[in-house]
Amino acid sequence: MTSAGDDATVVDEVNEVRLVGRVSGAPQQRSLPSGDELWSFRVVVPRPPADRRRQPVDALECVAWSARVRRSVARWSDGDLVEVSGSIRRRFYRAGGVSASRVEIEATRARVIRRAATA
Repeated sequence: MTSAGDDATVVDEVNEVRLVGRVSGAPQQRSLPSGDELWSFRVVVPRPPADRRRQPVDALECVAWSARVRRSVARWSDGDLVEVSGSIRRRFYRAGGVSASRVEIEATRARVIRRAATA
């Protein structure tokens, strides 16, 4: 990408995501028809104060494909404060004979920051 003037500006294209938020519901293990295993989970993150009037939080769907991240996610509980790093992915699949797609965060690193308080 270049600027409008004589000076060239190089911009690296990046697909990186870092979320710090609370796990909403228990992570779920899934087996795909291909035989691949993954864990899916939702992370709820607050919006910046200026954006909270319309919607105070975003609930983002995440998946863990690698064995290391799946092992970490498998121990998570509803309400845990977590950090997830990865990339935004649009995944295409067939369900009930119909093509569909979903956008999700593919976690490449994931860790618990603080466990949820137990009752």
